[in-house]
Order: sequence, then C-alpha cells, then structure tokens
Amino acid sequence: MPSSLQMGWGDLGVLGQPSKETPNLDAMATQGMLLPNFYTANPLCSPSRAALLTGRLPIRNGFYTTNAHARNAYTPQEIVGGISKDEILLPQMLKKKGYASKIIGKWHLGHRPQYLPLENGFEEWFGAPNCHFGPYDSSNRPNIPVYNNSEMVGRYYEEFVIDRKTGESNLTEIYLMEGLDFIYRQTMAQRPFFLYWAPDATHAPVYASKHFLGRSQRGRYGDAVMELDYSVGQILSWLQTLSIANNTFVFFTSDNGAALMSGINGGSNGPFLCGKETTFEGGMREPAIAWWPGHIKEGTGINFCPGQDVPGVTTHTQTQHTLQPLVFHLGQDPGEKFPISVLTKEYQDVLLRISPIVEHHKRTLIAGVPQLNMCDLAVMNWAPAGCEKLDKCLKAPASDPWKCDWSH
Repeated sequence: MPSSLQMGWGDLGVLGQPSKETPNLDAMATQGMLLPNFYTANPLCSPSRAALLTGRLPIRNGFYTTNAHARNAYTPQEIVGGISKDEILLPQMLKKKGYASKIIGKWHLGHRPQYLPLENGFEEWFGAPNCHFGPYDSSNRPNIPVYNNSEMVGRYYEEFVIDRKTGESNLTEIYLMEGLDFIYRQTMAQRPFFLYWAPDATHAPVYASKHFLGRSQRGRYGDAVMELDYSVGQILSWLQTLSIANNTFVFFTSDNGAALMSGINGGSNGPFLCGKETTFEGGMREPAIAWWPGHIKEGTGINFCPGQDVPGVTTHTQTQHTLQPLVFHLGQDPGEKFPISVLTKEYQDVLLRISPIVEHHKRTLIAGVPQLNMCDLAVMNWAPAGCEKLDKCLKAPASDPWKCDWSH
C-alpha cells in the first residue's frame, strides 16, 4: 500500500519540521522504519510515478522527451502519449498472485483510453487522470474528469468543487473514504490487495477540507499536509481495527520534492538544495516510511543542519556537467553548498569510482521509446467515457499535433 504525495523531505515532524503537524506520520516512522536517504527516480510527477509502478527509470520506461534539450516532461491534457504497453506495472504482477488492486487519486500516466489504470492492471479506480489544474473554459480547454472505474462521474471545479479563493475541497476526504471501503471489502472477501493511494492536495492549487482549513501554522499548504497526515493515520488505524495490520505492508513516500516556486503555498525540503524539477537533493530525496507491525523493526530519524544556494550552480541556465560532473560530500555538506574541487585527490578518487559505472550504464542502456514528445489539443479530456450519461461531452477541435515545448 504505497502512498504517493507531493511533499518535501522537510514536511514531516520526524525529519525536523518545526511545526510538528504530522503526528500520524511521525508515529508511523516510530513504529516502522524511516528511510532518510530515499530517492525518487525523477524530480517531476509523471516520470516519477511511472518509475514507481514499473520499477524502471524513465529513460527505460519511455517517460521522457527528446525534444530540444531532452529533459523532463509530464502528462498535461494535451499530451498524446502515455505509459507504454511494453511496460509491466506492479498491479499486473500482483494480479497473477490473486491480488485485488485499486488506485485512488491522481494517475498521471496518460489520459487517453488506452493509457488509463484499468487498461494497465488496476481493477478499480477513483480519481483523475491529470492534476487538478483549472477551472477552464469548456470551449478552449475542458476541466479534468474524475473517474469511478471506467467512466467519468464529473469534473473538477464542476461536480467536484475546488474553491480557488478559499482553498476548500472535500476531495481528500472522498479519497480517504474510498480507500477505507476498498480495504474493508477485500478484508471481508479474504483477498490480498494492493491500494495505491495518491491524493494530490499538496500540489498547487493547494486545497483542504473545511475541517482542516486554517488549522496549520504553515498556511494552506500546511492545512493540506495535516489532512493527509490525518488520512494516513485513519488508514493505519483501520488496518488495526480489521486485524490485518500484521499482514499488511504500508509504504509512504512522495513523487518529487516540494515545489519551491510555489512560495508559501509550497512545502519544505529541509536542509537540501532546491526542489521539484531539479536533480539536486531537494528535488530527488523524498520522505519515506515503511510500516509493517511484527515484521519491520522500529527506525530512527535524522536531523541535518540547514543548507544554502550554491553560487554558479543553482542557476536558471542549463549547464553541461557531463565531462566534469559536480561532486558533493553529502555527509559533510547535505545542502550541496560546496562542490568538491576538481583539483583535489578526493574528487579524482570519486571520479575513478563512478566513471566506469556511468560508462557501463551507457553501454547497456536500452532506452524506451519516448512517450512525451507530441502534443495535440484534440486529445484533451473533451469526451471521456461516461460523459454522455452526464451530458458532459464537449466537442474537440481538429487534430493539429506539434512537438511539446518543455521548460523543465
């Protein structure tokens, strides 16, 4: 049961957040194992999630782009591609062992019919194919649909309200109830299950339910974190109530570091440098907790000293570091403030160790076909399955594909 949220390493009390507003996650870490050196496969949501479910790097599973500077990409409404049929996803593997599987929340691996969760191993789904951006004008861009299994049951900002002014929405509450119901049904059926609980309340535009709005010292983002923390606590408590905690492995993590560009509506990456969309520690190192009573011994926390920006390194220009890579001593410099000088013996020793590994990777890499190169307004969520029952079908424009322009 992994839980994937857009939260930073420094958002948890157990990892040093001064507000101490995550009592359930902190308790989960105390009862289980805290992984302070856990890394995501990519500092952006879609490729990170593709890696989580396939166990393969984005360059291998196709969740990358070769457009222009060939860096990160994700799956907005206009993306043509999605998760490749050549990939084997975790629910497909577990299905062979008799597991029921459900995804709740954001999918983000392609929104066209052939890419949706039920076509890729999941038996159930309640959530959305894209992030909750909006609201949109129905004539130029449709609002994102919310699905119950194979058919939409409404759209964000319409049937599923997100108040951009107040930040109020009960989506996380709905996702929690869906999760508890799924766990109960599988327990009663005595069937093993895989629940991928992936709310996105901490992703801009941030939201929380009425009960949590205004409670946090950290503003609206903190409200969202508190509700997610509460929800995780409810899930763990439910497992114990149903007497299946000792037979259920739970893993909590985030898809990428906190989005520092969101300012006060973004999270904290603790002492680490930068955040989402960067390959510095703040973008790649995530909070992670493993919980399995009776099987996983109690873990411990860690508390690093604060870090700062690195002059000449954390710039807005793209610099080629392949021939002379930046190397940091993370034990002594967790904030990546001081690159090791290329003239030192320490640097040369590290280079001698990592260079053969890099070259072996290059020689043996079989890259997946890039899925995130092409965009087309005609493929957006104009008429998802089930729209006709709700009178929610919209007319799509004529197809006019182009190469997506990625700024990441």
